[in-house]
Amino acid sequence: MQVRFVRKTVGLLGGSFNPAHDGHRHISLQALKLLGLDEVWWLVSPLNPLKQAKDMASYERRIETAQKAARHPRIKVSDIEHRIGTHYTIDTLTKLKELYPDINFVWLMGADNLQHFHQWYRWRSIMHSVPIAVFARKNYALKALHGRTARLYHLYRKDPQNVFNLAFCKPPAWVFLPIRKHPASATEIRNKGLFQIGEKECL
Repeated sequence: MQVRFVRKTVGLLGGSFNPAHDGHRHISLQALKLLGLDEVWWLVSPLNPLKQAKDMASYERRIETAQKAARHPRIKVSDIEHRIGTHYTIDTLTKLKELYPDINFVWLMGADNLQHFHQWYRWRSIMHSVPIAVFARKNYALKALHGRTARLYHLYRKDPQNVFNLAFCKPPAWVFLPIRKHPASATEIRNKGLFQIGEKECL
């Protein structure tokens, strides 16, 4: 009997995680379920090129709070961007594909990121590198789906009812998943004083 080798599938959720929260976990659990992924890796960025360093907690603290927020055996917190020295998503993806040739990756992001995706460094190369899953976020869905990226790549948009094997689709391939929106927001958490920059513990 012939045994077929099935490649491992991993969703990549990149970000500052400043701080990580249940919204990140909610998206990750939905990705595991809807996309049929084996794991989700949280790529904690040393410094997001689109954000100010002065507003960022230390890298060590962001890693620590992410590990506390993940709370799932198939959600892994990764410091690989720090270890390999990449700052841009396309560079991280290129390196990950070199390091893990037997893994099929899917890039995961919220609708707020899709809205501004055309501002990312070499964003077209990202679209052609891995499949992308976009998750609904409060107040962003309509703008994101009428934004530049969604319009230019509308022919490559997949049916959300048929994306269990998105990881095996040849890019460009992307889907918008109208999941239940989670209210958590890192900005609101900081604004409410629940994650003070420089403090050791998240209240």
